Amino acid sequence: MARRTLPWAAALAAALVMNPSPAEASPPGTKDVTAVLFEWNFASVARECTTTLGPAGYGYVQVSPPAEHIQGAQWWTSYQPVSYKIAGRLGDRAAFQNMVNTCHAAGVKVVVDTVINHMSAGSGTGTGGSSYTKYNYPGLYSSFDFDDCTAQITNYQDRWNVQHCELVGLADLDTGEDYVRGAIAGYMNDLLSLGVDGFRIDAAKHMDAADLASIKSRLSNPSAYWKQEVIYGSGEAVQPTEYTGNGDVQEFRYAYDLKRVFNNENLAYLKNYGEGWGYMSSSVSGVFVDNHDTERNGSTLSYKDNANYTLANVFMLAWPYGAPDINSGYEFTDHDAGPPNGGQVNACWQNGWKCQHAWPEIQRMVAFRNATRGESVTNWWDNGGDAIAFGRGSKGFVAINHESGSLTRTYQTSLPAGTYCNVQNNTTVTVNGSGQFTATLGSNTALVIYAGKSSC
Repeated sequence: MARRTLPWAAALAAALVMNPSPAEASPPGTKDVTAVLFEWNFASVARECTTTLGPAGYGYVQVSPPAEHIQGAQWWTSYQPVSYKIAGRLGDRAAFQNMVNTCHAAGVKVVVDTVINHMSAGSGTGTGGSSYTKYNYPGLYSSFDFDDCTAQITNYQDRWNVQHCELVGLADLDTGEDYVRGAIAGYMNDLLSLGVDGFRIDAAKHMDAADLASIKSRLSNPSAYWKQEVIYGSGEAVQPTEYTGNGDVQEFRYAYDLKRVFNNENLAYLKNYGEGWGYMSSSVSGVFVDNHDTERNGSTLSYKDNANYTLANVFMLAWPYGAPDINSGYEFTDHDAGPPNGGQVNACWQNGWKCQHAWPEIQRMVAFRNATRGESVTNWWDNGGDAIAFGRGSKGFVAINHESGSLTRTYQTSLPAGTYCNVQNNTTVTVNGSGQFTATLGSNTALVIYAGKSSC
């Protein structure tokens, strides 16, 4: 049947001709670390780009879904869109545009968490005033645009069930339909017209990879960065590797295994972490210690794990695998609780905002990662247990002591002789002409030095 044209599509197409998207680079680039500012409002993100993310060397900031969504204080209301207007809890179109411009001025690119698999689970009036029912979103979608299966997904061994039925009761868009693909591309093109550099595709596993490829081909900048959420499940019908042709894919096993190693096993096992553990190629993998879902369901470490969590982030940023995300959210006891102050962050470490991206032990690793980019792992050492050390060629060296007591030893590096700053605690380390230094590490601490950082 003939499909209708979105009322704003023609105007948007004209705008895109006049203002083509600037987005080109994608992780991994010269700066491949993303700060995921979960449920921060756009004004707060803009300020953080200027004060912290840019100066620290973060390449990207990921913002929570900007589209109009169902009303409610819970965080997950952001993941139930009711229109593609920028009119959600976190700010309007003007605030979003200002955030993108401000972050770009600080040298930080912007990735948007993008909800395109589904719409809402109920009916009502959205955060921007739009009326809707579960299968009818006036001016955007009607019942014809949703999949025929209106039952919830129950069988992850059945591809059709996973990709055509409803994720936790949310109205599942028929992304095989040309009109739906065009509507989604229209939303993403609107974001690109505002200067957005890339997208995190929420619930990508629940859409056929070919459907996503078709949507991406319709973008004004088809090379814009994509990071797809495809959770690995052993023996499941839909596998993450199916999506690598579209862009990066989040490697959930990386986060799951880090939790197990840091909590119950030996850091010595990390010697070949990455492809050596059966993961996807580093060049297509998005990695993280935790995200907003996994910190709540307990499948990964979280801020509640204290030193284990901090050291896991230090390791991730030091280790050359994948493009890393640093999750930065807020304290919670109620898993449904939405952001403090409706997403307004007046200051880090106040009102429940955890600001993990700005923890000194984590933030200072971003510059280390940028400085050691492209260098392979050298001079690996471990004690067979929970103490490890490794270099990144002649550019950097890291030691992590996850043992219960302090550790003193002499480390062999490939660094030039000289004085270096241990950025974990702002003390100096002297490397001799043989590339060696001696240091004592307290329990659950790290030592991190790199070329170009001689003074603290």
